[in-house]
Amino acid sequence: MKKFQYIAAQLLLCCLVFSGCDKYLDVEPKGKQLLKTTSDYDLWLNSSILTTETNADNILNLMTDNIDLVTVSNPPISLAELVYTWAPQFTNDVNSLTYLWGEHYRRISLFNTVILGIDAAENGTDSQKKSLKAEALLGRAHSYFYLVNEYGKPYDPATAAVDLAVPFVTSDDVSKKSPARSTVAEIYKHIIDDINEAIPNLPENNSNARFRGSKGAAYSVLARVYLYRKEYAEAQRYAELALANTRAVIIDYTNSATFPTTTNVVSHADAIYGRSSVAAGIPISSELKNLFASNDARRTVLYYNWASTARGGTSFYAAAVTPAFQLTNSGTTVQEMHLIAAEGAARANNLTNALSHLNEVRRNRLTGTPVTSRDFTSTNQTAVLDEVLAERRRELPFHGLRWFDMRRLDTENRMQTIIRTTAQNVEVARLEPHSNKYTLQIPIQVLAFNPDMAQNP
Repeated sequence: MKKFQYIAAQLLLCCLVFSGCDKYLDVEPKGKQLLKTTSDYDLWLNSSILTTETNADNILNLMTDNIDLVTVSNPPISLAELVYTWAPQFTNDVNSLTYLWGEHYRRISLFNTVILGIDAAENGTDSQKKSLKAEALLGRAHSYFYLVNEYGKPYDPATAAVDLAVPFVTSDDVSKKSPARSTVAEIYKHIIDDINEAIPNLPENNSNARFRGSKGAAYSVLARVYLYRKEYAEAQRYAELALANTRAVIIDYTNSATFPTTTNVVSHADAIYGRSSVAAGIPISSELKNLFASNDARRTVLYYNWASTARGGTSFYAAAVTPAFQLTNSGTTVQEMHLIAAEGAARANNLTNALSHLNEVRRNRLTGTPVTSRDFTSTNQTAVLDEVLAERRRELPFHGLRWFDMRRLDTENRMQTIIRTTAQNVEVARLEPHSNKYTLQIPIQVLAFNPDMAQNP
């Protein structure tokens, strides 16, 4: 542990020393010369930089229809307000942080350090080195999943080969010139190829450190990837593989005796591939609030001041009501896999399978006896799919995924116009169906160092 703390301290020092140099994709040097042994690389993958979503998830959460920021200024001023109102750029300062782009590429650079250096590391077996490289490949793929869904258009098989996404970086040398932007199709192929290369060498079980890679974790990320490619049969297949290859279990919100005893969310029993983030004190929209039934335990387990009838009076704030859940797992979970599998089955009109997965979640979220009274039942495909999508929104409201769901659902004409208003109901911004705002612009900080890079509309 002391050795890892030393490496982390040196990493911070290197960032400070080189912070004035030109930025390659807005990523700073990492001091890779400190990594010599296989054990060093193993500890490197424990870095909180790789396992904690510091700003990215909250920024994504602010864009969604699940939030109602009544205090928004007119015109918007703060970072949160600019994000909330889908401003083309979050700042005009080319020297400021790039909250999404920079965070993801910083992680990618760290994963690349492992991928490129582990084979030559001292000590360690060949099997250990292959396993660590596999974890880094999975981590890199997971980061690119976010980037392609932020800066590339929603996946469309008819246009993905020409729609621009982000540069695919395989180097950890920040002095190199930025590659050109790859297409959406190319980035998705890289993601899938990285994960498939990783799977044979990943460990079977990551229960002792759920933020680390495993076969179940890889299958769960592939389930996400295929969900957002709208290849629902494959998404279902990988979700079910993830469930079959993990020891994680869903947490029963209706029974406080089963609640975790630690706030370390990546150690919670339901985590398949854990990523810790902070989502607290978020005022929720009336549309989201109205989705919850009166016997839904999430209302009292995760939300503060549910009884309020004031606009924005109820907030997603588990720290105030159930401290064990005060951190949000934006990584993959058992319940997310059940919902992906349910959606895939519903879209294929396999309603028995869809309802089985859906009701596994509902039985751990709704109260009532017998337990079967909590089930959703229907023989209508549209009704089942609508309920699966509603359950997904209830279960994953501030986990960094709703914005991505809005993007893919918008391509199916399932999104209405979203209007942001002040406390006086004065309109500040609106997001129309099929708007270019569903794809983020490349940050101006990145373009300042990469003037030839094409910008999104």
